[in-house]
Amino acid sequence: MAAGFALVTESLLDVGEHLSAVSDATHGAVVTFIGQVRDHDPDASGRVTGLDYSAHPDAGRIIGEIADRVRGKHPLVVLAVSHRIGHLEVGDLALVAVVASAHRGDAFAACESLVEAVKAEVPIWKKQYEVDGTHSWVGL
Repeated sequence: MAAGFALVTESLLDVGEHLSAVSDATHGAVVTFIGQVRDHDPDASGRVTGLDYSAHPDAGRIIGEIADRVRGKHPLVVLAVSHRIGHLEVGDLALVAVVASAHRGDAFAACESLVEAVKAEVPIWKKQYEVDGTHSWVGL
């Protein structure tokens, strides 16, 4: 049976690892969300060239609690979610969430709940670098 996981890490995020963690013969639906660093942001005056993500020491515990809460509301799903911290370049994966279930409705609903909660509740901040050398903090 698939186990899943929830973590905040400095390691590169591997979509295949997330898929493997939720893989099970009983799951007919697998929903994947990939959040990657883009070259623009509403808070930036110019093109974004990279980000430094920082996390509160409790971030790992909080992402785990969010995963538990989503599983509590959607008991038929298995999920794997990771948020990366450290320096990321444009195109790097910052957030990966994979949810599997027997049916797509459960998987879609749980994945949306998971991603929205991670973005809103996990204490992670980003220092955003722009092409002109300036930077700004987002999410403080």
